[in-house]
Amino acid sequence: MKKNIFLSLLFVFFLAFSAFSQTEEEQVEAVIKSLFDGMRTKNAEQVAAAFSPEAIMQTIAAKPEGNTVASNSATDFAKRIGATPAETQLDERILDYQIKVDGAMASAWTPYRFYLNGNFSHCGVNSFQLVKMADGWKIVYIIDTRRKEPCEE
Repeated sequence: MKKNIFLSLLFVFFLAFSAFSQTEEEQVEAVIKSLFDGMRTKNAEQVAAAFSPEAIMQTIAAKPEGNTVASNSATDFAKRIGATPAETQLDERILDYQIKVDGAMASAWTPYRFYLNGNFSHCGVNSFQLVKMADGWKIVYIIDTRRKEPCEE
């Protein structure tokens, strides 16, 4: 019994030490991964937890008459993800993480490919701005591009 308690405490200590030993870049990457994991599982709470309450989302859309920018709140985005029909599969696959950190501010550049119901939909790049708050890194701004080609592999 004492051995089990000791092993349990040792395991908890190891997990806590691992969490604290993550670099700032790894912590930022974990927030972004959590966002897309939440999107895949349609977990609105997990998606919302990645953002600050005032976060802004924008998408650059290429149009024949010129580029336009569409804006959205992260709160509305999380609600829409949670309301996605069960049979709809959303899968944004991040191809690379280029993360820069300066104190409490971080920037991440993440090329991606997006799949809807297992079929390629579009590709582009996300540009995240994050701030380290009392409860950890939070996304305060994201802008992305969307296109059919050319796409990274």
